[in-house]
Amino acid sequence: MSEYETREEAPASRKWYQAIGPGIITACVVIGPGSILTSSKIGAANEFSMIWIVVIACIFMMFFMSMGARVGVVAKSSPANLIRQHLNGPLGKVLAIIVGISVFCISTAFQFGNNLGVQSAFNVYLDKEITIYLVLLFNALSISFLFAFKDFYKALEKVMMAFVGLMLLCFAINLIFAKPNLGAFAKGFLPLDAEISLDTLGLVGTTFVVAAAYFQCYLARQKGWSVNELKNGLVDARVGSIIMATLTIMLMATAGTVLVGQSLGNVEDVAAGLEPAFGETGKLLFCIGLFSAAYSSFLVNSMIAGFILSDGLQLGSTAGEKGPKIITTIVLITGMVVALAVIQIGFDPVPAVVFAQAVTVIGNPLLAGMLLWFTNNKKIMGDRTNGPITNTVGVLGIVILLVMAYRTAFVQIPQKLETLNEKSSVEQVEQLPETSDEITTNKPEE
Repeated sequence: MSEYETREEAPASRKWYQAIGPGIITACVVIGPGSILTSSKIGAANEFSMIWIVVIACIFMMFFMSMGARVGVVAKSSPANLIRQHLNGPLGKVLAIIVGISVFCISTAFQFGNNLGVQSAFNVYLDKEITIYLVLLFNALSISFLFAFKDFYKALEKVMMAFVGLMLLCFAINLIFAKPNLGAFAKGFLPLDAEISLDTLGLVGTTFVVAAAYFQCYLARQKGWSVNELKNGLVDARVGSIIMATLTIMLMATAGTVLVGQSLGNVEDVAAGLEPAFGETGKLLFCIGLFSAAYSSFLVNSMIAGFILSDGLQLGSTAGEKGPKIITTIVLITGMVVALAVIQIGFDPVPAVVFAQAVTVIGNPLLAGMLLWFTNNKKIMGDRTNGPITNTVGVLGIVILLVMAYRTAFVQIPQKLETLNEKSSVEQVEQLPETSDEITTNKPEE
C-alpha cells in the first residue's frame, strides 16, 4: 500500500481564494531587502531588459513550490521523516540532519540582513538609537507571535497577506508615478537581450529560492488541504509565484525609469534616489514597502530554518510543537545580535555571508534534489508522481542551481575572501609604526 494519506473523502468545500495561503507566505520570504536592492540595482543598470529573466525564475519557483505543496498534501509524513523512512539506516538519519543544518546555517547567517532592512526602513526618518530599539521591539514581537497564538498558522497567514497587500500597493503606486515607457517595458518580457551573465544568475538567485519551495511541504500540511483540494494547492503556488514576479518587476521597472545610472549601495540609496522624482510621499511609500518586505521576510525566513532543522532532529515539524518554535527563536535572536553589532560597533558581516554562501553550494541543489526525489517516489506519492514536464523543469532547475553554486564557489566567495584579506592587510599596515623615530622610541632598552 502506498504511503500517502487517504483524505480523498474530505469535501473540497473551500473556494480557491479561501484555500490559498502557503504561496503568499513563501512570497514574503522571497521578497526581502536583498531582493529589493538587487531588483533596483539591475533595473537602474539595465532598465527593462532583464524582466524576462524574472519571469523564467518565477516559473522555476512555481514548479518547485508545486512539488513542495504536493508532498505536503499527499505524503503521510513530514519531509525529514520521509527521508528517514525511505533511506533506511544511518544514511536517512544523517541526510535529514544535513538538510536541516544546511537550511539553519543559511537562514541564520542571512537573517541579519532582514534586521538591517527593518532598521534601514526607519533610519531614513529616525535617529539610529531609536531604530535600534525598534529592531529589538520587532524581534520581541516576532518571538511573542510564535508562542502567543493557539492556531499559529492562521495568524501567520493573515499577517503575511496584510504585508503582501502593503508591498503591492506601495510599489504599484510608485511605478504609476514613475510613468515608464510602456513599449520599452513590454519589450522587457522578450528575451531580446539573451546574454546569460553571472549578474543574470544573481537575479535568478533572488527569486528562485529553493529553501522556500521546500518549506511549502510544511506550510501545506499546516494549511490542512485534503487530497481533493490538491488543485487549490497548485493554484496557490501559481498565485504566490505571480506575486513574486509582480513585485520584482515593479521594483525593476521603477528603478529602470527614475534611477538609471545611479549607484545603489543599499536600500537607503534607493529611497533617497526616489525622492527627487516622487517627493517625500514616494519615499515614504517605498519605506513602508521595504519594512513590510523586511519584517515579513525575517519572520518566515527564521521559521524555515526552525521547522526544517527541528524536523531533522526529530523535535517536531508542526506549529503546535515546541521544537520548531525554539529553533526559530534561536535564529531570530542570532540575526538580531549580528545586526545590532553591525549597527553599533561596525562589525564586519562578510565572514558570515561567506559562510552562508559556502553552505548554499551544497544546500540548494540538495534541497531541490530531495523535492524531485519525493515527487517521483511512488511509495510516497502513490499515483501522483511527477509528469514529464515537471521532471524536465525540475532537472533544468537543478542544473541552474549547480551553475549558481559554481558562481558562488568560484566568483562570489573568492571576491569576499579577497575583500577580507585586503581589510586585514590595511589593518596590519595601520598598526605599524609610522616613522623611524617611533621605532626607536618603542625599541626595548638594552
